[in-house]
Amino acid sequence: MRKPTITGRGWAYIGATLGGTVSIAANVAHSYVPPADAPAGWTPQTGAVIGSVFWPVALFVATEILARVAWPTGRRWTALRFLGLLPVALVAAIVSYKHGSGLLRFYGEDVITAHLGPLAVDGLMVMASAALLATAQRTKALAEHTVPAESPTPAAEVATPQPVAVPVIADQPAPAPVVKKTPAKRVTPRPASAEKVAKVAAKMPDAPVSQIAAKAGVSVSTARRHLAALRVTDASPSAPVPAETPALAAA
Repeated sequence: MRKPTITGRGWAYIGATLGGTVSIAANVAHSYVPPADAPAGWTPQTGAVIGSVFWPVALFVATEILARVAWPTGRRWTALRFLGLLPVALVAAIVSYKHGSGLLRFYGEDVITAHLGPLAVDGLMVMASAALLATAQRTKALAEHTVPAESPTPAAEVATPQPVAVPVIADQPAPAPVVKKTPAKRVTPRPASAEKVAKVAAKMPDAPVSQIAAKAGVSVSTARRHLAALRVTDASPSAPVPAETPALAAA
C-alpha cells in the first residue's frame, strides 16, 4: 500500500526552525544590551548570555511535548497535559517576548514594531509546531482508514494442476522362488593307516593304544591321533579312546 502524501510538512519544519533560530538570536542579543546606568566598558555576564537561550528553547520544547507526545485519553491526562505544560510555555513565551521587544526598542524601532515584532518570531515557531501536529494526525487517520487492495494474481502465476500418469502393469507370472543351493560337504578320505586303526579299534574296543598301534602296524602317536579323529567324525557316540597302559618292565 502506498503511503499517503501530506504536503506542507516541509514548510512547517522550515517555520519551526526559522522561528526558533531567530528567537534564540534575539534573546542572546538582548543580553548584550547595556542597562541605563551601565558603566563604560560594561559586558554581560556569562550566565546571562547562557540563560537567555533557555527561554526560546523552553517554549519550543513545551510546544513539542504538547503536540507530539501520544498522551493517554481521559480527563486526568488532559488536565495534566494542559495545566502542567501550558504555564511553562506561557512563562517562556512572555520572557522571550520581553527580550525581543526590548531589543527592538534598543535598535530604535517604533512602539508598534517593538510590541508586535516579537509575536511574529515566537508565533511562527508555535504555529509551525501546531502545523506539524495537524499533519501528523491527518496522516495517521488516512493510514487507519485506508484498506489495502488485494493485488490480483497474474494469470501466468496461477498453478494449473497437471494430470499424473499412472503406470499400467500387465499381468506377469510370479517369479519362481530362488532356492539357495547348499554346497555339499567335502569329505576328505581317510588315509590307509587310519582305516587300519579303525578296524583294529572296532575289533578290540578295550585294548590299550599301544596294543592297537602294534596290531595296526603304526606308531603309538599315529594310533592316538587317528583314534581322536574317529571320536570327532563319528556321528554316533563311539567308545572312549582306550588309555595307554604303561608297559611292564618285563615286557
